[in-house]
Amino acid sequence: MEGNVLDIGIRAVMEFPLRSLKRLLLSIVFLGIWCLNSTAQSDTGGAGPEASGTDGTDVSAGPQPEVLSPAVIPAGQPAASQSTGAAHGNDKSRNQSGISKDRLFYALPNFLTLENAGQVPPLTAAQKFKVTLRSSFDPVEYFWYGALAGINQAENSESGYGQGGAGYGKRFGAFFADGTIENLTTSAVFPSLLHQDPRYFQMGTGGFLHRAGYAVSRIFVTRTDSGHSQINYSELIGSATAAGISTFTYHPVGERNLSNAVSVWGSEVGYDALTYVIREFWPDIRRKLRRSKAH
Repeated sequence: MEGNVLDIGIRAVMEFPLRSLKRLLLSIVFLGIWCLNSTAQSDTGGAGPEASGTDGTDVSAGPQPEVLSPAVIPAGQPAASQSTGAAHGNDKSRNQSGISKDRLFYALPNFLTLENAGQVPPLTAAQKFKVTLRSSFDPVEYFWYGALAGINQAENSESGYGQGGAGYGKRFGAFFADGTIENLTTSAVFPSLLHQDPRYFQMGTGGFLHRAGYAVSRIFVTRTDSGHSQINYSELIGSATAAGISTFTYHPVGERNLSNAVSVWGSEVGYDALTYVIREFWPDIRRKLRRSKAH
């Protein structure tokens, strides 16, 4: 059955209207997640992965807390009330702000993902903007957008940009703007306006299907700053806003139509869903890599 799930997952990636480099990388990652998770389950008799801290370091912890509605420390509550959450990871790793120091594959910013979170304080509007801008302008992002622009130019996608150095520069600027605007609208602007939490709280336990389903569901369900479940308006409206801005402003004139805007919106939501799956299983991959190095 899981083999069929793997085929469906990779086929779904290939059907998304994403650039070919994204499709290739996401297919490889999806395959790696499935293989590593299957290996981990066979090694532990089907037990869930070990708990790990928000900075990516393994910690010894008790049973995984309920992730769908984890406790949140109300803004302004004394720091002493955070002692329960400290049992699941040290305060330094969380900077007493509930922001991670982790990086996907030791490179890509993963600052809004929390592992074995326990109790964490809500983020202020300033914190939401600060961590989003820090992620968006991380040096690694420039290489990522540069690679996407190169692939886009080689395929002559969005031909209105032209070729040569000028065409590449326009493509690079467009990819960088697309990513930055979408990050800001989904992780800072709308979460601040709607009082929603932009962080991803990893489930960390259960089978592959259960965890993957949980990850994808975070596109549609999120937490409020007070810790309640709510429709993820920040993702759905934020990505639609970003798609509209990019489509009708700086992309080639021939691409500026409603149909293309809807397609871009679908791409962004689909890409974010797959990114959530990667963020859910990255700790498993990280532990596997560390075990390989140890041997």
